[in-house]
Amino acid sequence: MAEISNEESYPNIRESWRVLGTIILFQLLFSITVTPFETTLGKELTSLISYVLTMGTTFVIIHRKRINRQETSNYDFGIGSIKIVLLLCFATVAILIGIEFPIVSQIPIPEYMQKILLDSESDTGVYSFITIVIAAPILEELIFRGIILNGLLKSYSPLKSIIISSLLFGLMHLNPGQFIGASMGGILSGWVYFKTKKITLPIIIHMTNNFLAFLAIYFGSRNVNLTKSTSEYSLTELYGGTTNLIIILTVAVTIALSSIYLLDKEFQKKQKNSYTLH
Repeated sequence: MAEISNEESYPNIRESWRVLGTIILFQLLFSITVTPFETTLGKELTSLISYVLTMGTTFVIIHRKRINRQETSNYDFGIGSIKIVLLLCFATVAILIGIEFPIVSQIPIPEYMQKILLDSESDTGVYSFITIVIAAPILEELIFRGIILNGLLKSYSPLKSIIISSLLFGLMHLNPGQFIGASMGGILSGWVYFKTKKITLPIIIHMTNNFLAFLAIYFGSRNVNLTKSTSEYSLTELYGGTTNLIIILTVAVTIALSSIYLLDKEFQKKQKNSYTLH
């Protein structure tokens, strides 16, 4: 598919990289700024404040840039239908269990990430839940799908736009395992956003994924020694035996593909209804 010429759209590829750089810069800046308050406010609350300042400030800046460039900046917060939401949840869970985890679990965890895991293994309180399950899905999807992908789609092909926005989203997490997992999740979110232009749907995907991750941290921190990476175990060991591995992966991949197929049917149906109304 030929690229679309639209110099007025924001952001282009170069500007999208600048957004990523802005996020990383603010992460360092606000982390240093709020650290002195950790002893009085607690680690989880200061982390939440630092995160919201980082992503919130970035969003405000690029939101205003888009308004200045395009003189408009709208976000569709509709969901389409309950059926679509349920299918998205099924697809997200199935992809996480059947595709993402088997790949990510075999990637060695760098020493600095092992230290972070050890430091955060008890961060399973209310503020961590708000950060991981609520704030991150909303702010990150507004930035990476609502603004970056939205802008790229106006200047480049859908495939190129989705891949670039997903890779940038993965790079933001600053470690190999999360890069792969976030990039894969970003592709699903990007496809859904491209098909619907509804920012709520990628947020739901992100929330579902992060909720499962939070549960894994919550229960894992009580039962697993996080100093030992999952990459030190084979997939057979992680899934409780060869039979379990085959059954779980087969069922998960089947559910994922079926859900995506049904989602595509729903999106096509709604597009036809939209054309009919117009």
